[in-house]
Amino acid sequence: MIDPITLSVIQAGLQQVCDEMDLAFSRAAFSPVIAEADDRSDGIYAANDGSLIAQGARGLPVFVGTMQYSTRTLIEMIRAGKVAEPQPDDIYIVNDPYLGGTHLMDVRFARPFYRDGKIWCWLSNTGHWPDTGGMVPGGFSASATAAEQEGLRLPPVRLFKQGKLDREIYAIICSNIRVADQRIGDVQAQAAALKVGEARLNALLDRYGDDTVAQAITELRQRAARQMRSFIRQIPEGEYRGVAYVDSDGVVNEPLVIDLTITREGDTLRFDFSRSSPPCQGPMNSVLATTLSSVYLAMRHIFPEVPISAGAFEPLHVIRPEGTFLDAQYPRPVSGCAAEVSQRIAEAVFAALVEALPDRVTAAPAGTSGNFALGGFDPDRGRNYVMYQISGGGYGGNADHDGLTNGCSTIGISKAPPVEIMEQQFPVLYRHYALREGSGGAGTHRGGFGLDYEVELLRGEARASFVMDHGRFGPQGVLGGRDGAPNIVEVWQDGQLHVPEHLSKEQDIPLRPGDRVRVQTPGGGGYGKPEKRARSLIDEDLRLGRYTKEQIRRDFGVDP
Repeated sequence: MIDPITLSVIQAGLQQVCDEMDLAFSRAAFSPVIAEADDRSDGIYAANDGSLIAQGARGLPVFVGTMQYSTRTLIEMIRAGKVAEPQPDDIYIVNDPYLGGTHLMDVRFARPFYRDGKIWCWLSNTGHWPDTGGMVPGGFSASATAAEQEGLRLPPVRLFKQGKLDREIYAIICSNIRVADQRIGDVQAQAAALKVGEARLNALLDRYGDDTVAQAITELRQRAARQMRSFIRQIPEGEYRGVAYVDSDGVVNEPLVIDLTITREGDTLRFDFSRSSPPCQGPMNSVLATTLSSVYLAMRHIFPEVPISAGAFEPLHVIRPEGTFLDAQYPRPVSGCAAEVSQRIAEAVFAALVEALPDRVTAAPAGTSGNFALGGFDPDRGRNYVMYQISGGGYGGNADHDGLTNGCSTIGISKAPPVEIMEQQFPVLYRHYALREGSGGAGTHRGGFGLDYEVELLRGEARASFVMDHGRFGPQGVLGGRDGAPNIVEVWQDGQLHVPEHLSKEQDIPLRPGDRVRVQTPGGGGYGKPEKRARSLIDEDLRLGRYTKEQIRRDFGVDP
């Protein structure tokens, strides 16, 4: 039996390996979405079945389940002879959503890690590439009806063979994406991060021994499962229902329903999405790996004490939602699955469990990544560009305090790139960038505020595309709290206002110099009845200008 101190040290060491991979990836990447926004993740996965061993603390939680699923699929395809056998220093590339992924822009690398001539584990990472081809710059097609319209789909292939980049495969990739000359920076950064992981993991194994570390990994997985089961037992036995809505699929202007029933039986939870909407025409379908990962990350929000490990997922049983838009099959388009649908799934989990766990579950967060892509030609620099903007929103209020303002999305830790970096890289000017005061849902503890920004195109011509959500419905308030303010997108073309028909989804909107895009992201839902909010907190919000007097009267029912 491994002693507790050694176990804790090895656990921290595995975490540090992943953290250093994350850091190396971001520092070396070219694209602001990785280098500044940290839209990436790195992890260690078991050699036999791809089970998660460790993931970087600052990696996107939504990639926890998908990278495990993707690595497992790669291992199975190698065993079946569908993919070439690996050699030392090989790196596979894959972005196929139907093989354990998310959307096409999330490109995964996987590197076999060898000890004594045998694969000991896999090192893998995912990075969001600014473009992988398709109908629109940035890949976020709001009205795609087939996977081919969303971009280049890569099955697992060895992009690096014994440490050398395969120029022919790379040429195929570059021939199908925009701003291809800039991708080598991200590719080399992604590969270098895995090389850093190899060096750090070798050092850990050399220090403690392969058998001791393997024993620790087994013990950590078992402990994570036991800890998750102990938390599940805090939930009274029975069924719990939560419902969340996607505004539309971008093609048919009607809401999609996520209808979830959670059943606690003993020390396990069963998640049943079978009453959800059928597959949709537009890109808001979710592949199975993303649906599973969305459930896992929601439970991580509720029980953050449980370490990130495959063991933490073992007591969570998700019934495959066949026949719904949460189990997308080829060629259903899926560009909105990871960035948007995943957050609605998490919202449904929160809505189902808030009454059972009122001290742990929050009201709904903003729940949108605010995907805004702008592609065009910069005449001053003589080159094409693809700008990708993500944005924060309000978190839901909770039993203890108000929701966080301008927090990252539910699915990760990615933050909006600094305005200064965006203005330096692209021909745009941010006319304003501020908190969206008053957007938090009223409650005993109100929701946090969203973001309000406006971007002007300075030169050249460009096309804007949006895949966002919560434009029709604001984030849900709970236990008597009010909903947060919905997402708002406005485009000013030659002085004329244009509002997308689907509110926060549209593509290929032409922009000329002087045209502007304004986005107001959602506020979080309120927690508890507004009339129970402490008067001192209401007065403080009023003093700081967070709400107007009229909003205070309307939302909180008091005379300021």
